[in-house]
Amino acid sequence: MRLALGPRGLRARIVLGFAAVTLLVSVVLVTTTFLLARSYLLDQREASLTRQAFADANVLNSRLATAGTDVGELLTELVPSGGADVVLRSGDSWYSSTLDVGARDVPTELQDIVAGGAAGTVRIDAPDGPALVVGVPLRSVGVEFYAVGRLTELRQVLATLSAVLAASAVAATAAGAGVGVWASRRAVQPLEQVAVAATRIAGGELATRLPPTDDPDLVAIVAGFNSMVDALSARIERDARFVGDVSHELRSPLTSLVTSVEVLGARREELSQRAGQALTLVEGELRRFRRMLDDLLELARLDGDAIVESSRPVSMTALAREVLAVTGRPPELLDGDPDEETVVRGNKNSLERALRNLLDNADRHAGGSRRLTVQRLDGTVVVSVDDAGPGVPVEDRERIFERFARGAGAARRSLPGAGLGLAIVSETAVRHGGAAWVADGPEGGARFCLSLPGEPT
Repeated sequence: MRLALGPRGLRARIVLGFAAVTLLVSVVLVTTTFLLARSYLLDQREASLTRQAFADANVLNSRLATAGTDVGELLTELVPSGGADVVLRSGDSWYSSTLDVGARDVPTELQDIVAGGAAGTVRIDAPDGPALVVGVPLRSVGVEFYAVGRLTELRQVLATLSAVLAASAVAATAAGAGVGVWASRRAVQPLEQVAVAATRIAGGELATRLPPTDDPDLVAIVAGFNSMVDALSARIERDARFVGDVSHELRSPLTSLVTSVEVLGARREELSQRAGQALTLVEGELRRFRRMLDDLLELARLDGDAIVESSRPVSMTALAREVLAVTGRPPELLDGDPDEETVVRGNKNSLERALRNLLDNADRHAGGSRRLTVQRLDGTVVVSVDDAGPGVPVEDRERIFERFARGAGAARRSLPGAGLGLAIVSETAVRHGGAAWVADGPEGGARFCLSLPGEPT
């Protein structure tokens, strides 16, 4: 079964890259060092054994040159240097300085070399470990001299060396991974700063900028990012000023129109039926126009303020009760514990407008409000309005909080509107450190929620 591994992050790739490169370099260096050390030690050991073998062979040759000296007796008196064992061949007879070695330890190829009158060396694998056999012909006395030197100690040295080199490779790899962790943090730190700054800017803190840097590779990035934010901030402020200025400029002619229509409304009985119908239509459109201007001014104010002005403790339960009374809605609509602590810190006017918009949205687009609930949940005060409509499709639940966005008329049974009410609710929630969303109501319809950070109790 194959395991699907997720994509590795940038930090993980940097650490793995450093560790892999360090491991590769360590393996190459360790292998090279071991092979060179092994070759050097073997050469030194072979040279030492060869010199000692020739020295012992010269001593033996000088003694055998004395008339009447027996090879076997002379071998028992010989003390080989360097700890090597000696094997002698005189004619068809073999003699050894110890019972551990004998003719069986002398390779045939070395015997042929020595029999030909030349000295030679051969490595063998004896039962007790590797050994080096040095053969020297003693022509004057008709004897073949063989010295068998053990390489067991050298093998132990090489084993120790290989263990030390392997541990060094592991330590170097770990150190490389540690350097990779440090390097990855240094490499990703600028990206994290950009991400934090972008998040704060997206949250409305348009004064956020990246700190200046002396790194020549990051100077252009920092300057470009800050320039982009400057341009974005200027554009948002310019748009907000434009909306505010236009709204203010429209207030005067709108006031004049409303006054004129009110004068006509006072003489409605003098108008014809058709003129009365036209007047009623104009009054409705003027009310809609006035609401839209008020909404645009509110959005312009929210866009122009980085923080909530005039923040003070506000009881959302008391505010909900007050809004119901002012708008002429029945107080029984409010559901929740009246003694529950639902105090938040914010601008009362903005919160009141957001609550009004939630109730108006239910009345205008969903057949009215079923329930208004205010409760405290884990340090957060949640205000929810359940409506009697068909609900909001999942694909529209984020879009309807955008400016000038409205749900499908057939699905929501909408009355005409500019689509700014829920946008004001969302902006107000964000400015107060909260959020706004819509979900399915417990009794059908939709539940619009406004959550705000509660004051510590």
